[in-house]
Amino acid sequence: MRKAWLWGTVGLLSLAAAQAQTSAIEKTLMALEQKWLDATKASDPAPVAPLLADRFVNVSDGKVLDRASVLAQIKVEKLLSGGYEGVKVSVFGDTAIVTGVLSGKNREESGKLVDLHLRFVDTWVKMPGGKWQCVANVESPF
Repeated sequence: MRKAWLWGTVGLLSLAAAQAQTSAIEKTLMALEQKWLDATKASDPAPVAPLLADRFVNVSDGKVLDRASVLAQIKVEKLLSGGYEGVKVSVFGDTAIVTGVLSGKNREESGKLVDLHLRFVDTWVKMPGGKWQCVANVESPF
């Protein structure tokens, strides 16, 4: 009976530690997503560059863009207003999926104002050095 109680207690402590770690990862990734959004609003790709893996891929409007193209796009387009809604983080070991909605107003390179309503999926990976980087981003207007 004592062994069962001991193993049950160890199991509960392990579960609590795993949940605390997941919560810390969620907070970290939410902060990185916010940093990305703030830099996009400022049209400043510098804070975003270390967040994107070298082989980062973006899929948006039927186009596939690489890391360099996304960073260049941040420079020329201006997110005038915007924020995230319904953001959820799902952690799978050293990989996490962040989903949500970005709503706001954007000024395209042509000067055209656009209302944004995008669902997004970002795939983050904890790299060997311990730093989280986004490896893929998919956006879909709705």
